[in-house]
Amino acid sequence: MLDTVTLVSFLVLLAAIFIGFSVLMSFIPLGLWISALAAGVRIGMITLIGMRLRRVPAAKIVNPLIKATKAGIDLTVNQLEAHYLAGGNVDRVVNALIAAQRAAIPLEFERAAAIDLAGRDVLQAVQMSVNPRVIETPVVAAVAKDGIELKAKARVTVRANIDRLVGGAGEETVIARVGEGIVTTIGSSFSHKAVLENPDSISRTVLNKGLDAGTAFEILSIDIADVDVGKNIGAQLETDRAEADKRIAQAKAEERRAMAIALEHEMKARVQEMRAKVVEAEAEVPLAIADALRQGRLGVMDYYQLQNVQADTHMRDSISRVAPPETPEGTEKR
Repeated sequence: MLDTVTLVSFLVLLAAIFIGFSVLMSFIPLGLWISALAAGVRIGMITLIGMRLRRVPAAKIVNPLIKATKAGIDLTVNQLEAHYLAGGNVDRVVNALIAAQRAAIPLEFERAAAIDLAGRDVLQAVQMSVNPRVIETPVVAAVAKDGIELKAKARVTVRANIDRLVGGAGEETVIARVGEGIVTTIGSSFSHKAVLENPDSISRTVLNKGLDAGTAFEILSIDIADVDVGKNIGAQLETDRAEADKRIAQAKAEERRAMAIALEHEMKARVQEMRAKVVEAEAEVPLAIADALRQGRLGVMDYYQLQNVQADTHMRDSISRVAPPETPEGTEKR
């Protein structure tokens, strides 16, 4: 009976030890600690347990630390863990530090971490510092002083400036500044032929403007990839101006015509008004004659004589309205 109790107690103790060991192993990544120890990275069990309690994946800290140690970069667990807790990408920062060290580019962990936290790809920036990138601008249209439009496309070779990655402007600013420089250079040319003969003049002028100031890049070269001749903007503007002047002149002429027509109608109305007055005055003549006859100021013979004069006047008017007879050609009317 005693042996049975002892056996059961032993089994319970063994199970408790196994459970405790399993729980302890769940907090202590033993395999990761052995890997770090084999790589020459000294990291204590308490540190690994603290990472687990802070909910920091130990592998995302230890593996980059092993990588940095093998590359000869002196980093600490606290630096990597603080960067992870700040929301950074620890593995990318360590890869960028290793790439910068191999390329002999001075880059400290603090600056690399700041670039990563700023939202930029620090590894890509280091790679761009080693291998410059070519940015192709869209087609930029500009007009020379002779009125001819030119369309140019440029290729800008840039290299990342690690010192200005934090707070520096991006690719859009570089493209906009290069486009502005192309427009200025073509616009200041007296003839489009001069630009077509020497397209490198655009590159030299734009490159000397220092367009990379305040950006995260360093412009190495600006090459004009293509230049095409567009519309004759000057002639089109002159045509539009002439058409506008023509419309203005037509509008003014139409205004004068409308005023003349209005004046004509007004004069016709005045003529009709004067004719009405004449008719009104003529209507008073018989009344005046009748009144003169009644008062004895006009005799009957005088009235008949007046009628004869009026009849004679009407006859002469009728004769004067008759058209003269046509004479044969080459003969004189006698």
